[in-house]
Amino acid sequence: MKRSILTIAMLATLGLSACDRQPTIVNVPPAAPGPAGAQGATGAPGETGYTGTTGQPGDPGQTGMTGDPGQTGQPGETGAAGKPGEGTTVIVEPAQPPQN
Repeated sequence: MKRSILTIAMLATLGLSACDRQPTIVNVPPAAPGPAGAQGATGAPGETGYTGTTGQPGDPGQTGMTGDPGQTGQPGETGAAGKPGEGTTVIVEPAQPPQN
């Protein structure tokens, strides 16, 4: 009895493991293309589109008028003169903001 249960368990394991195989996929290469055929006939030309209406003969139309020039602004005031410096001048530049 012990051997029959063991034999059945081994046969069941072999049977189930045989089902797990992946199928083999074979890709068939496409057939080589044949030679090119003869060139087709030239198509008919397309129709001319709508050309629009034309103006009256002898009437060139009016052109617009030129606008008036703008006014010149008033000159700014001159700033007050600074006092002369004394000794060494130290210039500190602000740090550049970080770029993202």
